[in-house]
Amino acid sequence: MNGTETQCWYAVYVRSRFEKKVHQLFEEKGVTSFLPLVETWRQWSDRKKRVSMPLFRGYVFVRMSYKNDHCKVLGTDGVVKFVGIKNVPSVIRDRDIEWIKILIGEPDVLRDVFRKIPSGQDVKVIAGPFRGLEGVVQKEGRDSKLVVYFDSIMQGVEVLINPEYLRPIRSV
Repeated sequence: MNGTETQCWYAVYVRSRFEKKVHQLFEEKGVTSFLPLVETWRQWSDRKKRVSMPLFRGYVFVRMSYKNDHCKVLGTDGVVKFVGIKNVPSVIRDRDIEWIKILIGEPDVLRDVFRKIPSGQDVKVIAGPFRGLEGVVQKEGRDSKLVVYFDSIMQGVEVLINPEYLRPIRSV
């Protein structure tokens, strides 16, 4: 398996609603972990509150040497398994982790330029904080919804982005 002795990023699947607890336990054990959170409003019968929710429900990312640290990670309360194919954990590219950090830290919401890009179009971002990111346009219009899909964890993230920042990769 690639990356067994070097420090690589992996995704672990955790119990439902245990993401924050597992992240905290990893920190206590000295395991480098990353839990991407997004701010959202939640409504209860008596109040409305801004809360931090995991971007990917059920997942926490860890940077470790699989050979040396996999038992420590799997032995953490709330961890179910490593995300992978046929019991082989998938290595998450550093670039993908950096994109996730950009996605949660600098949402692009410019709305002043209109350029129509059809839904389903594969595009590459050519400017702004998401420069170099590739994805698929989900909604055309003044603000395009770009979906960035991370193969290694089989999850997608939707980003609102100015269509002027997008260039088609191939035609629809």
